[in-house]
Amino acid sequence: MTRSAEISTRIVQAVLARQIEPGSRLGEQQLADLFDCSRTIVREALTNLAARGIVTVSARRGWFVAEPSRDDTREAFEARLVIETGLIRSTRSVDKAAVKRLRAHIDQQKNAIKSDDIALRSFLLGDFHVCLAECLGNGTLAEILRDLTARTTLAARRYQTLEDATRSHEEHAEVVEALAAGNIAAAERLVSGHLSTWQDKLHIPAEDSDAVDRLRRALKPMPVEARNLHTRPLGQTDQKRQRLRSRSGGAS
Repeated sequence: MTRSAEISTRIVQAVLARQIEPGSRLGEQQLADLFDCSRTIVREALTNLAARGIVTVSARRGWFVAEPSRDDTREAFEARLVIETGLIRSTRSVDKAAVKRLRAHIDQQKNAIKSDDIALRSFLLGDFHVCLAECLGNGTLAEILRDLTARTTLAARRYQTLEDATRSHEEHAEVVEALAAGNIAAAERLVSGHLSTWQDKLHIPAEDSDAVDRLRRALKPMPVEARNLHTRPLGQTDQKRQRLRSRSGGAS
């Protein structure tokens, strides 16, 4: 593995483990110091991640972990649904070695949940879908799913309420057992339901409340009535008050 690829992999793993917040700044010099490499290598890794939708870059501000919008999240889940269900549908059977590996992954998830290791638990729950694609014999789709899963994980960090890790683990186990039994249709149905469930648990607002939207609302013109408060004609009482203020030197 090249140094830039190692940096990319470590950042994606940290995202899956929920150890990096969406919007976090990724300083080139800080990463160069951490990985004991040049900023050129760091920039190469970050450019790769930007192309994969994991980070974003601003010409003046630098590199940041992506903050998926409502549409980004919907598209990522839809892509995962198409890929994962399609991959299972095209599978005729799953060999014993693949089933053994998947069951071992399920056991690791269970142990992480019991030990309350939040980082490992989060990583394994996301990595299961990558492992599933690898066990079904498609490494290319596994890599694509890794990035898509990282992006939906970032969305979960931004929008999701308390995650039911146990339920997610149990749904994974049901998929594995359906595949082990040769019930491909059931496995496809279970994966579809699983992804739909977790997408529905993301309480995404109808409109993204980003900084630009907040500023736009803050700078919205006041109602006409409010704007005219200081331009309306003075009544008799107002004129009297103004004369009194003038005589007292303008104090109010």
